Amino acid sequence: MSGFSSHWLALREPLDLAARNTVVERAFLDALPTSEVRVLDLASGAGSTVAALKDKFQMPVSWQLTDFDVSLLDVASSRFQGDLKVQQVDLQADLEKLPFDRFDAITTSAFLDLTSKAFLERLIDKVVEAGKPFLASLTYDGRTEFSPGHGMDETLREALNRHQQTDKGFGPALGPEAARVAIELFRARDCRVVQGTSDWQAGDDTQDFLLEFLSGWQRVGREVGLEAEQLESWWQDRQIKIGAAQLHVMVGHVDFVVLP
Repeated sequence: MSGFSSHWLALREPLDLAARNTVVERAFLDALPTSEVRVLDLASGAGSTVAALKDKFQMPVSWQLTDFDVSLLDVASSRFQGDLKVQQVDLQADLEKLPFDRFDAITTSAFLDLTSKAFLERLIDKVVEAGKPFLASLTYDGRTEFSPGHGMDETLREALNRHQQTDKGFGPALGPEAARVAIELFRARDCRVVQGTSDWQAGDDTQDFLLEFLSGWQRVGREVGLEAEQLESWWQDRQIKIGAAQLHVMVGHVDFVVLP
């Protein structure tokens, strides 16, 4: 599976926390038992799901965090107090070995767009079989808007969305289609789904994030062979706008909860 640095995850976490859909989260929280809750978090990284939800529970919570990257799990362990365990897991190889039925809820954040339809079908089998609430937050859905715009924005957005559908360790990734496909598959299994947008809003107070985020767009543009001079002109313009606190970027995401 493709990894993410702790630096990048720290830059994006404030945007994630602000973006999460409160209606979807409330539907998830209302579906939980009123006594102690055991939560299995998939692809936990540095613990963004814990950061988002830890103060919203009305009951004691124990967490089981899973990820392939041990260094990120170490970061998560150092960040949070309370009943929290971490487990290195290769989700592609060992998803079926996780005891979903021993937990009261399953969560994940910023993960499903990295996975393939085949992996999603396996995950859905486990969630439906367990019959527990499943909260999937911050799945990228392909929308991006810049203010002010640039003539290369749309070309780069399309290139990025194609790149998002390359193999991230789970087979050909669904990328921007992941939330739509997952929701359709859950509903085909007679599950109730509550969904809503959870869009990033990045502006003059997120300059470090924007520089890191859009440098990734530039790298993708180079990888797919966009015209070098036009790409460099775009990148210079975006850096100037960021430095002058004149650029705002919206990045589209979807949250959804599956209720048994």
